[in-house]
Amino acid sequence: MKHLFSRRAVMAGLAAVGLAAITCGPALAADKITVGALRFTSHAGGFVAFEKGHFTEQGLEVEFKFFQAAQPMAVAIASGDVDFGVTSITAGLVNLADKGAVKVIGGVLQEEKGIDGSAILASTAAYEAGLTSPAKLAGRSLGITQTGSSFHYMASQVAAKEGFAVSEISMKPLQKVGAIIGALKSGQVDSMIIVPHIAKPLAKGGAARIIGWISDYDDYQVTTAFTSAKNAAERPELVKRFVAAYAKGAADFNAVMVDKTKGDAAIDEMTALIHKYVYNTQPIEKAAPSIKNGAMRLQPNLKLNLTNVKKQLAWFKSEGLVGKEISIDTLVDSQFVETY
Repeated sequence: MKHLFSRRAVMAGLAAVGLAAITCGPALAADKITVGALRFTSHAGGFVAFEKGHFTEQGLEVEFKFFQAAQPMAVAIASGDVDFGVTSITAGLVNLADKGAVKVIGGVLQEEKGIDGSAILASTAAYEAGLTSPAKLAGRSLGITQTGSSFHYMASQVAAKEGFAVSEISMKPLQKVGAIIGALKSGQVDSMIIVPHIAKPLAKGGAARIIGWISDYDDYQVTTAFTSAKNAAERPELVKRFVAAYAKGAADFNAVMVDKTKGDAAIDEMTALIHKYVYNTQPIEKAAPSIKNGAMRLQPNLKLNLTNVKKQLAWFKSEGLVGKEISIDTLVDSQFVETY
């Protein structure tokens, strides 16, 4: 009996050790993903999700890769250099979707009346020469990154509502946002359209005047989340975990920076967090006002304004920038978020 008891004790001990290894031992290795982003406050949902551990909670180890325009990010997604991206829908992205390379999986930044969003700027010289409203953009130059970019699309919506063809605006493709800002300051272009954390300091510093807001012209789904078509089809659980983590970061951002329900101390704390990624070459004292000025609504749960995305797709087709046969289902995989 003594031998039997000892054997049972040993077996019980081994079982306990095994259970401890399961319940208390190291977790399975996290999935490593690379997330494309721009150094804009509008990308803060991802930065907040990273800093507050929401990606880690979803078993994701995130590395950010930064870009200076939307199109290169779309190419990086298609090539597999980046797993997920957050930026605007461009003609280039639509064409990559048409080739079966990428899918839009959710919405991120949305224009909303009552919250300062993308601003229409005139250089100070152009303003003094009569460019005092968006209605006067015909015959003027506008800096954009590329033909078929979000800037090109937004300009088209302004032109349509003001009653003239977008072709009456002289588009100047300058590839990078920094180059557009430099061109506006130096008078090489008359105007640009840009997010508020850039627009307001330019206006305050005397380099430009704000002459209008995109929210008055379009119910614009400014940025979307996207991934490779392969990820969407073959790794839907990974996509769902990314969406869940990013959405939690967006909710934190909205509560603190947009709805301001957490108080001034929380705003200062989150501003410092975002400063690690946005205007991070400037002292926090100088960067903070611009970061706060850039606080636009991020879509709750990454829901997608599919109605507006369809409108964008129709415009790209009408301009001959994408194939006329591409469908919304080719561009968007709607299984991951609510659409409206």
